[in-house]
Amino acid sequence: MSNRLKEILRFILTGGVCTVIEYAALYVLKAWLGWDVLIATPVSFLISVFFNYLLCVKWVFSGAKEGSRTAQLGFVVTSGMGFFLNWGIMWVLTALFGEDAALVTIFGFTLQVWMVNKVIATGLVMVWNYFTKRWLLKGDAA
Repeated sequence: MSNRLKEILRFILTGGVCTVIEYAALYVLKAWLGWDVLIATPVSFLISVFFNYLLCVKWVFSGAKEGSRTAQLGFVVTSGMGFFLNWGIMWVLTALFGEDAALVTIFGFTLQVWMVNKVIATGLVMVWNYFTKRWLLKGDAA
């Protein structure tokens, strides 16, 4: 297996773990604590970014420039851009489709519109994250 393919698989696994962390935080903030989704979204995103940085530097991009202040600043800047991209997508989708409407209930779990909106936002931001973080931590995006 090529190094690039291994890196992509590690990135996907890291993204999956961080997505679970983000969704769990979002669910707790929105469903249990009753926060508005447009407030809970950025808070949960920031929690996941912290774990994403640690995993990307230590595991995904082997040989990453973890000590480089430029790489760290770049990671923060691109994560900030991802933050606003994520929040913006959620804002637009919430404005278009709503937030709390129930789509389906299965075994007592209700799938709501905000959950589907979040899945869409996550997919779009994932593509952004891979290319920008690879470029910053490895020096190339291709």
